[in-house]
Amino acid sequence: MLRRFLLVSLIPLLLIGCGPESKMATITGTVSVDGKPPATGSISFVAIDGLTPNTGTEIKDGKFTSEVPIGESKVEIRVPKVVGKKKLYDTPDSPEQDVMIELLPPKFNEETELRYTAKKGKNENNWDLKSK
Repeated sequence: MLRRFLLVSLIPLLLIGCGPESKMATITGTVSVDGKPPATGSISFVAIDGLTPNTGTEIKDGKFTSEVPIGESKVEIRVPKVVGKKKLYDTPDSPEQDVMIELLPPKFNEETELRYTAKKGKNENNWDLKSK
């Protein structure tokens, strides 16, 4: 009786690991712009197949780690650059906000030419981009 109870109790535990295989992988890497790591930015992975979710993360001091869809993705990298300040209100004591522009050309973000094919498990890729 005890053996039967243990067997019946263990079957659901054994089946838990038999679910569908993950369609995601992990990628780490670096981004440099004109040979230097940007302080901040973002990187997005847009699945080419349209079936897996789009993902992305922050770039900090040129480094990133993100979950990515397995297979080919378009890669969009954005690096903001502060070019000035702007008052939020037309008053003398108005707080100011940074005015920013995109440092990278559209071929690295809005009209990206970058691609990456992620494989199961851990992946690594480094991008060295030019601002002009």
